[in-house]
Amino acid sequence: MNMLSIEDAIPHRAPFLFLDEIVDATDTRVIARRTIRADEPQFLGHYPKKPVMPGVLLCEAIMQAGCYLMVRRQNGAPMDGVPVVARMNDIKFKQMIVPGDVIEIIADYDKSAMGVHFMSGQVRKNGKIAVSLSFAVTVAKES
Repeated sequence: MNMLSIEDAIPHRAPFLFLDEIVDATDTRVIARRTIRADEPQFLGHYPKKPVMPGVLLCEAIMQAGCYLMVRRQNGAPMDGVPVVARMNDIKFKQMIVPGDVIEIIADYDKSAMGVHFMSGQVRKNGKIAVSLSFAVTVAKES
């Protein structure tokens, strides 16, 4: 399957889209990249004099990569609804991410059961793990 554009694959949009590009994708793994910019809205309050990327947004980036992976696994067919997080486990924060950092975002597909997709992922900075977690996503049907 050809590489899908990020905006064709997932419903997220700026300023809440945390993937700049897809570097590689298979049916079980996606690798994305993002450059953290100083002008992003979260840094107005987190923290103005020493900006640090909020950990929850790094987790969100991993889950967005997982969402891309879900669409890729269904041969690019759009989702019949919106992806929602059902579970987040084993979250570990090991490094701070700050403006100017280029991060690699990885999501791995583990399994599916009864409409729930179980995945795991990482954010890496300079090849070292900054954040890791496992998570589950389901699709909330549009009414």
